[in-house]
This record gives sequence, structure tokens and C-alpha cells, in this order.
Amino acid sequence: MIELQQTWMLPALIAIPFIAGLLCWLVEKVNKRLPRWIALIGMILTFALSLVLWQYGDFAGMSKQVIAPDTAVPWMAEFIVPWVPAMGISFHLAMDGMSLLMIALTGLLGIAAVACSWNEIQRRVGFFHLNLLWSLGGVIGVFLAIDMFLFFFFWEMMLVPIYFLIAIWGHDVVGGKTKEYAATKFFIYTQLSGLIMLIGILLLVLFNQAYTGVLSFNYNDLIGTPLGGWEYPIMLCFFIGFAVKLPIVPFHGWLPDAHAQAPTAGSVDLAGVLIKTAAYGLIRFVLPFFPEASQEFAPIAITLGTIGIFYGAWLAFMQTDMKRLLAYTSISHMGFVVLAIYAGTLISLQGLMIQMLAHGLSSAALFIMAGQLYERLHTRDLTLMGGMWGQFRYYAPLLMFFCAALLGIPGTGNFIGEFMILFGAFGQYPVFVVFATFSLVLAGLYSLILIHQALFGVNNTKELALHETKSHGLPTRPLKDLGKREISLLLMLAGGLVWLGLYPQPILDTSSHAMQWINNAYIYSEVSQINILQSLDAMEAR
Repeated sequence: MIELQQTWMLPALIAIPFIAGLLCWLVEKVNKRLPRWIALIGMILTFALSLVLWQYGDFAGMSKQVIAPDTAVPWMAEFIVPWVPAMGISFHLAMDGMSLLMIALTGLLGIAAVACSWNEIQRRVGFFHLNLLWSLGGVIGVFLAIDMFLFFFFWEMMLVPIYFLIAIWGHDVVGGKTKEYAATKFFIYTQLSGLIMLIGILLLVLFNQAYTGVLSFNYNDLIGTPLGGWEYPIMLCFFIGFAVKLPIVPFHGWLPDAHAQAPTAGSVDLAGVLIKTAAYGLIRFVLPFFPEASQEFAPIAITLGTIGIFYGAWLAFMQTDMKRLLAYTSISHMGFVVLAIYAGTLISLQGLMIQMLAHGLSSAALFIMAGQLYERLHTRDLTLMGGMWGQFRYYAPLLMFFCAALLGIPGTGNFIGEFMILFGAFGQYPVFVVFATFSLVLAGLYSLILIHQALFGVNNTKELALHETKSHGLPTRPLKDLGKREISLLLMLAGGLVWLGLYPQPILDTSSHAMQWINNAYIYSEVSQINILQSLDAMEAR
């Protein structure tokens, strides 16, 4: 376990992206290439620091410990300083295995986001990297903050840079909405949902003050607050706040436009880590704070998730724009996340961790490849493509691998995650699991259609690239395959997926302790225990 003196690493995880982003902006006028290197070094340091913390934690030993239902939250490391003592607000950061894995994913995809935008972004390079790194710093803050005021601060703060990434460096879709429209739509959706969640946070804090006589925003103080009949409506405030960001149908309207118009790094940020903050919020806050209301709401949430699985898969099947297709696959996969969360078993929750990591890697890789294709062909219309298997030596097999990973073939982390989620949820929700399993057929269809339309058929890539280059008024260049930087980046993500698929045990060990506690807080709540005891008494009476 980490000693007290190492806890400075927690604020350092947040500070490094913020400081590096600010430096990128300041040195932009000196040298246009310097911000790229500063951003890359900043994200490498962040990722390396998460690995150091992982090395310090004795997760293999902790995974064998059985946590009693009334055990306090098992934080691996904490950092706390007073902030606004009169309001019960502190700068309180804490980490367990779940948050550590999400921070490591954020650091890795941060490196990928900087690397994939190396040649794509040519104007206002410093300001671009300021926004990219500050959004990632905000995401890390969300994963670490356990003071509810601080959590909300980071939750709102990470949205503003994303708005600028889409509005300034995004792409206008031909015959569609503008990038400014997509950015504004994203901002309005997330701000309104954030306001609803803020109402829930304030109500929870006020009820806790009425019960204890102490005003506090601290996570440890708020757990177990008796809310009576208010538990369900306050839980709904939190749920809506997280459901919009995840997104769950029908709160998903912002996602396809935001993905289609965002720059490649913005799409990597959105699909890889931003929507994972919502899943994290549901696990970290909704299940432990409102266990009875969550159990009551579970069938509704899982129904919405199952609808989302089919709805997202069907709309992905109907798309011709490569990035919109990938955006709808995210909606479909998030349905599995909802099923795993509200099933609440240890197996489904651990499967969820594998699924979130694997989906982050595979979706980020596919958005990067969509951006690489757009740089070469200046279009993402699948109906115009074909024959790239003969044209690109490296691009084509890598695209096939990541499409297969998204489909969930054995040997990749996506398969392990989906299998564990379905297996863990079957005992409680067998009907929903059967429906979710059938949806994998649709996932196979849209993956195979993407592979077939892009890679096989008539090879017209040269003519397409020439036509699109002339229509955009760009200089004609020979069609090139992936360079060393691009291949190295994709192989790094592919290696992560294969590692998750073949040897997931280190991830399961790391998340086990945290997920046991969440499982206990959700399943073995006070009311549930009373119901179990009443059932036992009734059986004895018979």
C-alpha cells in the first residue's frame, strides 16, 4: 500500500496536464512544433505516474481479502487539504483500483490524442493543445475527486475545452450541420444535465446536514444519509446527469453530431474517456448513495440500456459516414455498461472494467483510423470507398483487426468484458441478457459492412483522393500508406487489446477490492438486509 508521503502524486496527476497545456499555449509564438512535444511529454509523464501508483499498490494481495458489508471505503491513497471549511468543502482526492485504471486509460489515450493530431492540426497549435490537455486534466480530476463540490467543479470544467475543440478545429459535414452547431448542442445537453445533477448534490448535502447537524460535501460523510421518500427523486437527478454524458437513449442526441464534426483528437477524447466518466459516476456515486432507489430503478435503467444496444447497432448499420457509424456503435456498447452497473454483481462490475478499457482502446483506434483516412482521401463516405486492401499495406489489416475487436472476437478485451457482463448479469436479468446477446449479431453486421465497403471491391482510392483533393482546392499529393508514427500508435493500442483479451488477471486483481465494496454497498444495503432477515423469519415461522 502507498505510504502517506506518496499522496502528492494524486494532485500531480491533475496538475501535469494543466501545466503542460498552459506551457503549450505560451510557447506557441516561439515555435509551432514545440507545443506538440510539450503536450506529448506531459501526457507521457501522466501515464508514467499512474503506472508508478499501480506498482505501489498491492492489488494482488488485496483482491484475496473479503470485504464485510459495513466496511469503510477502501481507498488506496488520499490527499486532503481544507478549501472552504465554512461550507464543509475540502480539496479531497482519493484513489482505489477502479479510479487508477481509468486514469491509466486517460493517460494512454491522451498520448494517442496528441500523437494522432501531430500533422492534422496546423493552426493555433498551442491553444489546441491547451484545450486538449485541460479536458484530460478535468477528466482525471473527476476520477480522483471525492468531495462532491470538487467533483462537480471538474465535471463542468472538462466540458468547456471540448466545446472549443469541436467549434474551432472540427469539420463541417457536407450537406449537414456546422461544427459550431454540434459544439453548441453538446454544450447545452451537458450543461443542462449538469444543472440537474447539481440540484441532486445540494439536496443530498442538505439532507445530510439535517440528519447530522454538520454541513459537508465529503463522500465518506454523505454515504448512508437517510433520505426517506426523497431517495428516488435525488437518485434520478444524479442518474440524468450521468445518463446524458454516457449517453443512454433517449439522452444521446448530442453524440453523433459531436463525433462527426470533432477533430480526431476530440473524438478520441470523447469516445475513449469522456463518456467513461459517466459510467464511473454511476458506479461511484449512484449505487452507494442510493442503493434502495437504484435497485428499484434497475429494471427501467436496464430496459433503456437494452433499447440503446439495439438502437445504436441498427443506426450504425444504416450509416454511410465512417465517424457517425462509430459514434452509434458507442451508444450500442454503452447499453452493456448500463446492464453491468445495475446488475451489480461482482462479475458484471469487473467485466465492466475490462469492457470500458477495451472499448476505450478499440473505439479510439477506429476514430484515429477514420482521421487518417480523411487526411488521405478528404472524405469519410463509405459508399465512395473500396479496394483499400490492395492499396494500403498496413492500414487495411489494422482496420480489420480493430473492427473485429469492436465486434468482440475472442482474443481481445472486448470479448472478455462482454462475456463477463452477460455471465454476471444472467442470474438476475436473464431475459435482458438474452436480448443483449442477440444484439451481437447486429454488431457483427455493421463491423463486416465497414470492413467490406472500405477494404474490398473496386479499387478507386486514387481516383477518389484526386477528385476530393481538387474539389477542396488542395495540392495534389501521392497516396501514402501509414507512416512509422501512425503504425506505432495503432500497434500500441492493438497490443493493449490483445493483452486484455489474453491476460486480464492484473486488471481483475486491481479492480477487485473496489468492486467488492461497490457490490456490498449496492446489494447489502440496510433495507435489503432487513428484507433478507424478514424472509428468513417468515421461512422459520412456516
